Amino acid sequence: MIIYPAIDLRGGKVVRLREGDPERQIVFSDDPIVTAQSWIDQGATWIHMVNLDGAIFSDSGNLRILEEAAKLDVRVQYTGGLRDMAALGRAWDSGASRIVIGTLAVREPAAVAEAVARFGADAICVALDARDGNVVTHGWTESSGRSPLEMGALLYEQGARQALHTDVRRDGGMRGVNVKDTVKLARETGLQVIASGGVSQLSEIEELAQTGMVAGAIIGMALYQKRFTLAEALNAARRD
Repeated sequence: MIIYPAIDLRGGKVVRLREGDPERQIVFSDDPIVTAQSWIDQGATWIHMVNLDGAIFSDSGNLRILEEAAKLDVRVQYTGGLRDMAALGRAWDSGASRIVIGTLAVREPAAVAEAVARFGADAICVALDARDGNVVTHGWTESSGRSPLEMGALLYEQGARQALHTDVRRDGGMRGVNVKDTVKLARETGLQVIASGGVSQLSEIEELAQTGMVAGAIIGMALYQKRFTLAEALNAARRD
């Protein structure tokens, strides 16, 4: 199971938002590249980079930071405000190894098939971010009216094989990851699901790994608050 340290970008800084709320922001670093290198030094092979400016304000200015991070010895999974094929292309050209699409995938499922054909199935991940059982879009501000299971099955038919599942109400709140719904999504759709939102202790990582159903876990606040180290998280993710 892959561990993805999160780097959430806003205004060129590394931040965390509780439940995606811009008014509930904590700044952890003024230098995202130094932060990325620190995760690499601790064993990260992937980084999950979120362009919050794009997700919330339709600003793609953080592509410069993506370009710099992509030059490091790490693969970058990039998301935030990628709402048309041109934006996907810019992220890809800037060095992203995998592109996460949420709003576009929900609004235009056929775009997923187009993206998979253009970039490859492993390079595309669909975001099934949920609040109260409904997939949410546009920086978690709008409800789609569809469940993650319904949306996941539809996007699997469009060629998606990678998915990110975030329980929005747990994100940034250290309330514990939603293991049950993450595993259910993987089991019932066939998607390779990455868990996100609320990971707060090593036992949750171990639980996710031991299910044998979860492809990865994104960890943000717990690492930045030093609840545990990245090395400890990587060890907990082993299934042996």
